[in-house]
Amino acid sequence: MEKNLRQQKTNIIKIALFGPESTGKTTLAKQLAAYYETEWVPEFARDYLQTKWEETQHICIADDMMPIAYGQVALENQKLASAKKYLFCDTNLLVTKVFSEMYYGFSDPLLHEAALEHEYDLFFLTDIDVPWEKDDIRDTPNGRETVFSGFKQTLVETKKPFITLSGNEKSRLEKAIHIIENLTLAKENGFSSSDFVQIYKHGIPFENVLKQMGIFKKGILKSNLISPATIDKGILNLSQEDFQDKAQFFTLQKETLKLQKFVPASGAASRMFKFLSAFLNDFNVKKETINAYINRTKDSNLSIFIVAMDKFPFFEAVDNKLREVYSDFESLDRDYKNYYFIKLLLASDYFDFANKPKAVLPFHQYKTHIANPIEEHLNECVHYATSGQVSHLHFTVSEAHQTQFEKAVDAVKDKVQQSSGTQINIGYSYQNKRTDSISVDAKNKIVRDKNDALVFRPGGHGALIENLNELDGDIIFIKNIDNVIQNHIEEIALYKKALAGILIEIQQKVFHYLEAIDKQKISESEITEIVSFLTQKLNIELTNDFNKFTFENKISKIKELLDRPIRVCGMVRNEGEPGGGPFWVMSEKGMISLQIVETSQVDLTNKKQLEILAEASHFNPVDLVCGIKNYKNQKFDLSKFVDHKTGFIVEKSVEGKTVKNYELPGLWNGAMAKWLTIFVAVPLITFNPVKTVNDLLKPAHQPQ
Repeated sequence: MEKNLRQQKTNIIKIALFGPESTGKTTLAKQLAAYYETEWVPEFARDYLQTKWEETQHICIADDMMPIAYGQVALENQKLASAKKYLFCDTNLLVTKVFSEMYYGFSDPLLHEAALEHEYDLFFLTDIDVPWEKDDIRDTPNGRETVFSGFKQTLVETKKPFITLSGNEKSRLEKAIHIIENLTLAKENGFSSSDFVQIYKHGIPFENVLKQMGIFKKGILKSNLISPATIDKGILNLSQEDFQDKAQFFTLQKETLKLQKFVPASGAASRMFKFLSAFLNDFNVKKETINAYINRTKDSNLSIFIVAMDKFPFFEAVDNKLREVYSDFESLDRDYKNYYFIKLLLASDYFDFANKPKAVLPFHQYKTHIANPIEEHLNECVHYATSGQVSHLHFTVSEAHQTQFEKAVDAVKDKVQQSSGTQINIGYSYQNKRTDSISVDAKNKIVRDKNDALVFRPGGHGALIENLNELDGDIIFIKNIDNVIQNHIEEIALYKKALAGILIEIQQKVFHYLEAIDKQKISESEITEIVSFLTQKLNIELTNDFNKFTFENKISKIKELLDRPIRVCGMVRNEGEPGGGPFWVMSEKGMISLQIVETSQVDLTNKKQLEILAEASHFNPVDLVCGIKNYKNQKFDLSKFVDHKTGFIVEKSVEGKTVKNYELPGLWNGAMAKWLTIFVAVPLITFNPVKTVNDLLKPAHQPQ
């Protein structure tokens, strides 16, 4: 036998099966070779040691390691010559190295070096969740966990691209084939094996990455605005008496319904303190005055923050801590006092506000305590999302923040329950990492971090349509985490109840029509009634040829239009806040519908589109009430009502470099594009977001 440990170079995709004895490597290698009609490389050591046992009754010793290594390499190179596209290796030199070190405490330097140099496109680490089977060669039925850990650690330390395969024989084969197909796609599109494994372990389906890459190259079609939705032209205008009637109607209906409040709250408060972070990064208290900095940077936000500092609900806590940390604080120059205040507010070893979720920050100063948004949402929830003395409140959170949420909830939940006589059930969910986006640069080239790893970003709040899809409520109230105030809770609750009342009225009518269609109790005159309902109440425009349809086709089209989830959205007067607004939009197929459109979805180079955008009278405050069940009391699959062409390409920063990411169609934008939609004008009092820390100075957030 030639004593050669060189691995032959090839374009064949090589998959190495790697793991302890009796973990299904041989079985899987044979199955994969058969499936792909190619070669597989047997374990040379098995025949070598079996022959040795039969001839001498001697087992493996350290001196056998190098002959086994030479034989394995020769066998692999031999099989490679006749392989087609793929080669599946039952074992490899890395396995031999591990066994040598495990049994004999060392591996030959030649074996060690060759094992590290040999390359495979992917390692399948075979799990120990299959029964150990005895034969003449195997001898370690015990301690399998320790052995498996050793194998896994070897792959980690040598930085080999690997994926663990678990499960029974059938599921392993199916999983392996799926992985191999996607690995092949990755290779064909210029991704390395390490890239592919990182994408796989992140949980992103590889086809999603390819779609994202295509979107970066082709861009996203902008919305085609026809006109803004205005009062009585897409936006329902109600009197105060109307609101009270709708709220009362909801109150009469709610006891038979399961109500839930859904609060997107997964982000940190970094944007809220962005101007303060910029100040700390750019300011030197020893070389410049704060006034000079404000004049140099024209940072009016900083000026407002400092002037009104004592009005923030966290002022006293930070001020007390300053006096603890700086014993000479009282004698310090005012610039130093203000600088240290901001520094402690954001310092990771003190208050660290920019890195905490907004939900746990002090928002409102009461006479007896300071309340955060979590407490305010619990208070709101029991006021309008309660049925049978039970409230259901669901937060979407960052996994890293859940403990902070739970502590904040535990601190106030009993108090709110006792004062309201209501049981509050709290649920949490995370934004699914499979919806994250890969990052590219301006030339659509993959971006890597300083460790040469791919960079992923969350796919935006549109990913939360999956979380919403998991809820089981009859009526779902949606409101952002920062849109809470400390005053006028009864008035806020009135408008939320009224929106829910409108939803129930519409829903009952829709369900009535759909049930009648199912029972075949619809006449031509009733079709006229339904068409009027669709156009007048639901703002749905029918195609010009609808009246030419046969009776059966009219019924079919009406059912298709009606059998959808429903959303009633509060709209406030546009006060210049950034974000989306209500518009009439034309689809690629020429269909006109009511949609919430973000500025980033509009072609700002198009003069006509820019004019329509500027004419908008109202703004979307994320004030929604949703019906996510159909007339048979079954949950809709909300993923079927997403307009996948309405995502966003956004610019972010990674290690000081600008990168592009793809964000999914927004939760209340494209993710709900195909819902039945009703816009209702509501007062500005319902919209009090805290986008920057200075918003806490507005009257709605200050004690009265």
